[in-house]
Amino acid sequence: MEIRSVGNIPVSFPEKCRQESQSLTFGKSGPTTAPPNHDALQSNPKVNDETDTHKPSAANRFFKKVDDLVFHYVHGGQLIYNTSWEDPRIDRQLMKLDGDSRVVMITSAGCNVLDYLLDGPAEIHAIDVNFRQNALLELKLAIIRRREFADLFEMFGIGSHGDYKKIWRSVRRELPEYAREFWDRKIVFFDPSSLKRSFFYRGTAGAAAWLLGGALFRSKPNIKNFALCLLDADSLDQQKKVYALLEPKIWGAISNWLIRQRMVMTLLGVPRPQVKLIDDHYPGGLGSYVKDKLRHVMSELPAKDNYFWRVYLTGSYTMSCCPNYLRSENQPALAGRASRIHPHTMTVTDFLKRNPGTYTHYVLLDHQDWLAWHNPKALREEWELILANSKPGTKILMRSAGLQMDFVPQDILARLRFFPKLTEPLHRLDRVGTYGSMSFAEVL
Repeated sequence: MEIRSVGNIPVSFPEKCRQESQSLTFGKSGPTTAPPNHDALQSNPKVNDETDTHKPSAANRFFKKVDDLVFHYVHGGQLIYNTSWEDPRIDRQLMKLDGDSRVVMITSAGCNVLDYLLDGPAEIHAIDVNFRQNALLELKLAIIRRREFADLFEMFGIGSHGDYKKIWRSVRRELPEYAREFWDRKIVFFDPSSLKRSFFYRGTAGAAAWLLGGALFRSKPNIKNFALCLLDADSLDQQKKVYALLEPKIWGAISNWLIRQRMVMTLLGVPRPQVKLIDDHYPGGLGSYVKDKLRHVMSELPAKDNYFWRVYLTGSYTMSCCPNYLRSENQPALAGRASRIHPHTMTVTDFLKRNPGTYTHYVLLDHQDWLAWHNPKALREEWELILANSKPGTKILMRSAGLQMDFVPQDILARLRFFPKLTEPLHRLDRVGTYGSMSFAEVL
């Protein structure tokens, strides 16, 4: 999550980090249903029509502008994601990275950048318009290279460290200036004596998790105990039984009210266009969507290795339930390949303009949900640059809050081959489980 200048809305950044295009790395949301129907996209005359003359009313335009201003105000000066909210196990199965791979991807919290590095690609360009997200990746890289595994795991596995200031001083010179300036001010995120006691309750997504969890745990104290029983279940059958007991306790007046609050969605990094996609296309809207997605993840997929939900429920990982960069056996390979990672604080469009070349893989997350809503011309420009910097067989992985990615221009779709038979079963196994659809394509 990140922000710079968006449309006509100015956002404050250090001058060297100021950007002028519109793409953002946003939210993580969607259902476990079938991936986008490519044939339906091509046959629907209303899909991808950039000449649509329908205009929103003046009132709708006003409220949209106010909502966007709040969103940009919150995200213009904050770290958003403290952990990546996409399942890299699925990504790596689809992408099949190797020593010839040249990857362009959104940084987010950097967890998946490091995960992909384990497959030994030649280079990974981690792009984010929020310099704070890249600063987080830089800190992880420095600790991986310069500290023992115990310090790495305590910082990013437990989420705090008794000697966090000493750790910071020992790696500070490894980071570029912008990252040093950020962590000089924010290294207290790892202070175990702080109120939140964990880095994973920092940043706006972490703050939302802390507030939501606190509200639920205080209103119904046994919810946390049931949640821990679910995480420690011996079998999927036992897990289903636990969730059947837990679900009625989760949903009540407080939780139903909270998920409808725009500020909660803003803190989680979910922009208005994604909420609208869900409300418009998912039966029952956002409330039903969240309940269905949570039920699927908690009762249909094993919780024992679901580190995505564990970290927000408990504030930490375990050594058997954590991202791959936090496994001791992977630290030597990551340290040896760290120089292959190249963070860039800019948009995908700006990166491709400044660094033309032939790239083999693009991982776009869900940022095009926002771009399609706010600036279709910028969306088209990004796609044209992606294709201009690809070759036949270049792979593109995307996610969306919508059930279909019907915002991709028709002539762009004609130059891509999609693989729904691959993505549909994998999407149902996604341990995050909050996206509406996942698409995997190759350039023709």
